[in-house]
Amino acid sequence: MAEQVGTNLTWHDGNVTREERQGCLQQKGATLWFTGLSGSGKSTVAVALEQVLVQRGHASYRLDGDNVRMGLNKNLGFSAEDRTENIRRIGEVCKLFADSGMITLSSFISPYVADRDAVRALHDEDGLDFIEVYVQVPLEVAEERDPKGLYKKARAGEIKGFTGIDDPYEEPSKAEIVLPTHELSVEESVLKLLEELESRGLLSS
Repeated sequence: MAEQVGTNLTWHDGNVTREERQGCLQQKGATLWFTGLSGSGKSTVAVALEQVLVQRGHASYRLDGDNVRMGLNKNLGFSAEDRTENIRRIGEVCKLFADSGMITLSSFISPYVADRDAVRALHDEDGLDFIEVYVQVPLEVAEERDPKGLYKKARAGEIKGFTGIDDPYEEPSKAEIVLPTHELSVEESVLKLLEELESRGLLSS
């Protein structure tokens, strides 16, 4: 966990409550955290879910690993330390979005259990829903898909520290939802996620 470096800081509460924000949006904020190997289908499912939610009139925003690394986290690489900082930062962003009433869809490989648990704890401390979604496929399936050609480069030694090849992926043991995307269609995966959101009462204030 990152240490607080700044001093003489005071948290400044506003006059608008979380309940008032939720009332404006007619929904409750939450974070769906999609984790899994590269090529597992995290972004594909998150994109589809975001589209369905918005079409149904819900405020939703998708945060994608590559997109965030091209902006907010452009100064971070792929060492274990940088991966941890990458997830810490986006976890804080997700917490803010969820507090605003947004249904946030965060798709990051996030290979380390401790980092994902730290993001969960951030939400738990603030009374916000955190739904871990394990997009699960066997390594050979992810490698066969290889949509970005990254596994091929990793196998050729052109990429070092690649998750699943020469860097570990620690599987979730307490994910709220497991999506084996080699067995489920995108539509079936989205339906499972919608059912989870509805069962938690997140799609209405």
